[in-house]
Amino acid sequence: MRFTSVAFASAALLLASTFAVAQDAKTLAQKPDTIVPDVAATTYTFTEVNYPGDTFTQLLGINKNGEIAGYHGSGLDAAHPNKGFTYIPSTKTFTAMNYPSSAQTQVIGINDAGTTSGFYVDTKGNTFGFFQSGGAFRTIAYPGTTFNQALSFNNNNEAAGYSQDAAGNQHPYVWNKATIFTSYLLPTAVSAQATGYNNVGQLVGFFVDSKGATHGYNLYKGVFHQFDFPGATSTQCLGTNDSNWVVGSYTDASGNSHGFLWVNTVFTSIDDPNGVGTTIVNGINNNGEIVGFWGNNAAGISHGFVATVTVN
Repeated sequence: MRFTSVAFASAALLLASTFAVAQDAKTLAQKPDTIVPDVAATTYTFTEVNYPGDTFTQLLGINKNGEIAGYHGSGLDAAHPNKGFTYIPSTKTFTAMNYPSSAQTQVIGINDAGTTSGFYVDTKGNTFGFFQSGGAFRTIAYPGTTFNQALSFNNNNEAAGYSQDAAGNQHPYVWNKATIFTSYLLPTAVSAQATGYNNVGQLVGFFVDSKGATHGYNLYKGVFHQFDFPGATSTQCLGTNDSNWVVGSYTDASGNSHGFLWVNTVFTSIDDPNGVGTTIVNGINNNGEIVGFWGNNAAGISHGFVATVTVN
């Protein structure tokens, strides 16, 4: 689940630069099979993480060292803007990470070197992607739009995200530090996001079809796979690791949200014990650790969590 409200407390006093880009739209082949496997059993150990003094915390990405990207502040009003951070569980240390002079910031992706990505909202209400390395922030600005978000950042210094057009439809892209955007046209998709991009080139995300249904997807070497959690009314893939374990969320027939893990064609449903029916799993690292959140976003209440996964 991605949110368009965002913000922060200042971190580094560095100038932002916007990159020029070239675009290369790609249409993908679709495999005839749709992945709808059985649900399997998996064991989890959950640890709750809340930003001190705030009722709203979301953990969105985690690298192999266990360093976590996220934000706090619901963004529901001017007094509670989104503020980005990184978090180290071993020392329980939060570090503010906010785009300079922005109104709001969310930190979402983090690679193994600690480089982060996400998006910020400027004082005019425009939304731009960014990446940050060594305290230096740089804008990722998709051409022809004032709305785009960089939701993942891998060890190859590549970001995955999406732009939004004037009609409100979203378009997935991959960006690299040579300032090149590659956009993707997904089969049957009206609107789509790219949410995770691992180090071996597998891209995950979700799309909305012409009937308004939401499906997850995985792309690798031009081959497209659709993900639908069994019995779900909607499915979103939100993160992946180098073993192609995929995490995300789905909505059941009662309208409740649950996280999931997909491994080797098998789905497992995930709920934080304190947030059954409101759980979202947003990120996974190569050690099988996952991060996410649960709560009531509309009420400004959200609790982050990190969990260790054991696949049986």
